[in-house]
Amino acid sequence: TMKKTLPEKVNIFLTMSPEAVEEHFNKNDPAPIYKRQLSQQFEQYIRLATAPARRHTVIQYHVTSKSESDRQLTEPLIYAVKRHFTSVEIKKKAEFERFKRRNYALLFIGLSIIMLAHIVIPLFVDTEGSLQTVLLTGLDIFCWVMMWQPIDKLLFSWNSFLKEINT
Repeated sequence: TMKKTLPEKVNIFLTMSPEAVEEHFNKNDPAPIYKRQLSQQFEQYIRLATAPARRHTVIQYHVTSKSESDRQLTEPLIYAVKRHFTSVEIKKKAEFERFKRRNYALLFIGLSIIMLAHIVIPLFVDTEGSLQTVLLTGLDIFCWVMMWQPIDKLLFSWNSFLKEINT
């Protein structure tokens, strides 16, 4: 079987004309062209074009225009695209930081409970009895079950966040 390889470079082809500007931007946005929101269809086109990209894939935009007046629309379009995806990247980075903070906090809480239990329970429960062993073992199992999901997420789920941030 052939292994499907992911591209090292993704090319996105755009055409500039007054009609294309109407398609690329939100028609109801009264802002100047370089500050307008991108249309949902245009954003969807870019997302589909970059979907096979890896984290470090180079993404190149190729803009064609027929006249000089169309070429003057190219810079505002590129600026709007960069502005839009920069704000998306900032939101994704904040989401990733929340993801890490939440999972590290759960790990810290779980480890703290285990350590505290191993210090406190022997002080109050007879060390010769089996009750202490049962309590500590039950608490260990509970804490490891509680920490399983954060450990799993921190080990295996972070890559998707970085891919979204970098593409």
